[in-house]
Amino acid sequence: MEITWQLIPTLNSIIIYIILSLIALSIIIYFLQERFIFKPEKLKRDFKFEYDVPFTELFFDVEPGVSINGLHFYRPAPQGLILYFHGNSRSIKGWAKYAKDFYRYNYDVVLVDYRGFGKSTGKRTEKDMLSDMQFVYDRLLEKYEQHHILIYGRSLGSGFATKLASDNTPRYLILDAPYYSFKRVIERFLPILPIRYVLRFHLRTDKWIRKVNCHTYIIHGTKDRLIPISQSEELQQLNPHKITLIRIHGGKHNNLPTFNEYHNFIRDILKY
Repeated sequence: MEITWQLIPTLNSIIIYIILSLIALSIIIYFLQERFIFKPEKLKRDFKFEYDVPFTELFFDVEPGVSINGLHFYRPAPQGLILYFHGNSRSIKGWAKYAKDFYRYNYDVVLVDYRGFGKSTGKRTEKDMLSDMQFVYDRLLEKYEQHHILIYGRSLGSGFATKLASDNTPRYLILDAPYYSFKRVIERFLPILPIRYVLRFHLRTDKWIRKVNCHTYIIHGTKDRLIPISQSEELQQLNPHKITLIRIHGGKHNNLPTFNEYHNFIRDILKY
């Protein structure tokens, strides 16, 4: 009994230490999470993009101090437009290489950078970033009919793409390695933290996809370790009659375009 009583102060000290450590880590994650979530490449305003197909640079002036930069790859008589939302790293300078996957099938392609990426400016909040994408979409509607617009979201961009599709009526929504919700992704790596209260970016794909009226195609690799395919399987179950899940066997998170199956599916979707 004497030994047990002696251990109590030590156990209490350990518990207090663990609690204080979790609180400290939660505070750090809350204020520094943008550095972990977003990995932007910043470009100077006078940076010149160079590609071997016709394109023009776009600036969407959302509000004073906020400008969203984009690239528009265009065809003489396009069958439609692909609005492409990229992942959490780099800028449209690097992501633009994927435009050829759609351009080759006679589609215009518009890629945009989020706030703080490339030449885009403005402070990032989830609400403002979602509002930016709607602003871009509204400007594109001045040139394209909605039934000619396809929204494509890759990884991080899948949340923005789904929200936009839920609020509008594009022809199709295409999600590449999407997440069920951003909270679900982060919990895989930090399961002990109160993520619901710490996270400032929730990106509820699971909530928004229920309201998407157009057909949705989800493309996901079966060996994706960052965002497991099980998250796409759960998304499909939320609206099974309007969601087609395409499995790329052996595909990982960042290599789906290296598979012929990926390109075959893109071709079939665009030509349907």
